[in-house]
Amino acid sequence: MKLTVEGLNSHYGPAHILFDIDLAVDAGEVVALLGRNGAGKSTTFRSIIGLVEQRSGRITFEGRDVSNKPTYDIVREGLGYVPEERRIFTDLTVDENLEVGRQPKRPNAAYWTPDKLFALFPNLAEMRNRPGGRMSGGEQQMLTIARTLMGNPSLVLLDEPSEGLSPKIVEQMVQAILAMKQEGVSILVSEQNLHFARLISDRAYIIERGRICFGGTMRELDARPDIRDAHLSL
Repeated sequence: MKLTVEGLNSHYGPAHILFDIDLAVDAGEVVALLGRNGAGKSTTFRSIIGLVEQRSGRITFEGRDVSNKPTYDIVREGLGYVPEERRIFTDLTVDENLEVGRQPKRPNAAYWTPDKLFALFPNLAEMRNRPGGRMSGGEQQMLTIARTLMGNPSLVLLDEPSEGLSPKIVEQMVQAILAMKQEGVSILVSEQNLHFARLISDRAYIIERGRICFGGTMRELDARPDIRDAHLSL
């Protein structure tokens, strides 16, 4: 497995947020972590990348134990993270934001250049000299993903990539994620939008109140409307 999470428990101060989380992503897979707002999706991602201290459990990336390692060490191992809040540098141009993310080529991982990323996200090619703060939300989302890919990760955590985007931008995001998969990038994506997840994902987990309550293929999830309606319906 590319990424394995076993028995993960995480806290915010005294508050126990994640309870014995088990999940895995294989090489070349797109796996969705589904759940409502506040279910624990972002905390799971922040725990994997080292931004939330785990109290117990084990996180293995490409066969190496990265449990409780600092975030910069985990990123250097080749694990990318696209946060829900984007966090681009608003005063820097598109080109400059990409340069911030540049890392050396990694063995057994796709190598990304600005030109290759502009082919993946044509909207960005038209605004290379535009400051990030003068871009739409969808364009900023594309830039955040592109900046992460400049680090040449073998696996990317995508937190709520479709949230707040127009249908046209969501369609472009679907195509970009599928193209990333074709390049060999494994992806763990958190989502509330089940339709979006169906278009990109091989498998899915459902998280509810910090606990995994389903794991299986998208076909298996579709065959369980009781599970889907209980944990994903608004």
